[in-house]
Order: sequence, then structure tokens, then C-alpha cells
Amino acid sequence: MSQLRVRAGGLYTTVQDSGRFGYYHMGMPPSGAMDAYSAIAANLLVGNPDGAGVLEGTYVGPTLEFTDERVVAVTGADVPVTVNDEPVEPWTAVRVRAGDVLGFAMIRAGCRVYVAVSGGIDVPVYLGSRSTYTLTGIGGHHGRKLADDETLPLGSAASAVRQGAAVPQDLRPELDGAAELRTVVGLCSYRLTEDALASFLGTDWKVTKDADRVGYRLRGGTLDFTEREQPFGAGSDPANVVDLGYPVGSIQVPGGDEPIVLLNDAVTGGGYATIGTVISVDRDRIAQTKTGDVVRFNSVDLDTALAARTDRRERIERIRRAIAG
Repeated sequence: MSQLRVRAGGLYTTVQDSGRFGYYHMGMPPSGAMDAYSAIAANLLVGNPDGAGVLEGTYVGPTLEFTDERVVAVTGADVPVTVNDEPVEPWTAVRVRAGDVLGFAMIRAGCRVYVAVSGGIDVPVYLGSRSTYTLTGIGGHHGRKLADDETLPLGSAASAVRQGAAVPQDLRPELDGAAELRTVVGLCSYRLTEDALASFLGTDWKVTKDADRVGYRLRGGTLDFTEREQPFGAGSDPANVVDLGYPVGSIQVPGGDEPIVLLNDAVTGGGYATIGTVISVDRDRIAQTKTGDVVRFNSVDLDTALAARTDRRERIERIRRAIAG
């Protein structure tokens, strides 16, 4: 079996794919690539199926040595990429040979890089997915982030890939500036006063250091709740409601300050008021924000959310056609 040598695991690198679905009602979140668009693009560049296993690196990417000839692609955050200390283009199919070493410099914009290798990262499938869920230690590579000086299995690379195939510039995400997050307001938004909801949508929120695959905690304002007698089972805090399910991307406001956007590895339900949900397409964008970055929430309706999803599918098909030449 072909292997990929991990010389250095980076800060927080895990194996991910398109996610683990069908178990949310049992309390199992989907995990999977936080920036799904970048992960799919990386797989397309190397000739893999869209949902093949990739590496997701956070802030500091891994250092990887190849043991046979492969095609590799790096997408996601804006970061200098090298092979044998020589610069190579991101969002581009790059052919490597045995002994070649892929490395990264410091990220310039964004937060997460995706590394796809032809054949895919071939770790065992658990509940239909190769994604890592570190909170319970399942999936991926032994249920944890990568460590220095270990190996990963690679699948057979059957597809022919055009050397130098690249994602067109206009199909690469813009990561500069504030992250504009389209949000469907609802679920428990009634718990906020009218002024508080307006303030929530009008505030520039900063990402705190508490931002990971579970969720992003934000800071920038204080939100007031409407007065009421708390119903049985809700608890005394006005931010509490009777327990309900949390969609991925839902926004909690415990205490009325420091909203939390729940993401791929979050719990699936609980008793905090959730005042809206970031649409699936824009979860790619929040995944590329880091501590100190600014995010804004823009209220949209369901039709807009579905149209954005259709647009992303069309962009992925444009990538597929561009790579096919």
C-alpha cells in the first residue's frame, strides 16, 4: 500500500471528506471539511471523487513527503506552497515524485488549507465517512489530528490528470475583508428585543481565540432579551429555551453577548436560544476566518439561501469543466 509520510503534522491537521451524514438525530455531527468548496476543488484538481479524503490544515500546514508519483493540489487559505522548497502554484494540479516534500509558509489570508492527493487519503471508513471527529476520537487517522513522523495510507490513483490544470481565478474565493455571512433569522429570534435583533445584524463582530471546528465565539456587542416568565424546562437564564435541535451553522447567544456560530463538530441540540442559521454556502467563508477577523450577519430568506446553494453547485461544475480542458 502506498503511503504519505507526515514529517510534521502542522498546528491542527485532520483527515476530512464531505462529512458523515444520517446520524444527526443520534447526536453525531457531520464533521467533514469546514470549507467544503475548497475541499471539493482540491479533489477535482487531482482526479478524485468530490468526497475523497483530504487533509485540512489550520493556520500552519503540514510537511508531507511522497513515496511514489502522485498529483497533489492545495486550495483554501492564501498561503505560499513549496515542493522541495521551490514555490508551486496553489489551486493547481502539481505532479510530485518519490522523495518530494510538500511544505507551507505562514498563511497570508484565510485560516484553513486543503491538501488533496490523487487516490485520496485512504483511512478506514467509519459510519460512511473518513472524516475525523476528535471530540469522540472517531474516524480519520485514529480519531485525532496528525502527529509528526507518521504515515497515512493512499488509495490507487486511477484517473489521468492534466499537469498544471488549475481553478480559474474568478472561481477562487475572496478571503480579504470582513466575512459577510448570509443568515436565515429564526428558531428563537423571538427571544431578542426588536432593537437587539437590529443590533445583532448591524454589528461588526470579531472572531475571538475560541474558534475551532466546534464553533466560533464572537465579540462586539450586547443583546437584550424580551421579558417573560421562563417556561418549565427552560431554566432561569433568559438565553435558555426548552431544548431543541441545533442546525449546523446555528447562532447561539448565551448571556446576550459573544454569539457562537455552531459548526461541523458541534453538539446537535441543547437549551440555548438560537437566533438564526448561517446558510450552508457561507459556512465555507466563516471557516476561513481567524482570530481578530470581522464577520457580519446579513438577513436573507430561504429562497436566497437555496439560490446560493445552486450557484455554488454551478461554480463547482465550472471548475470540473475547466480542469477537463
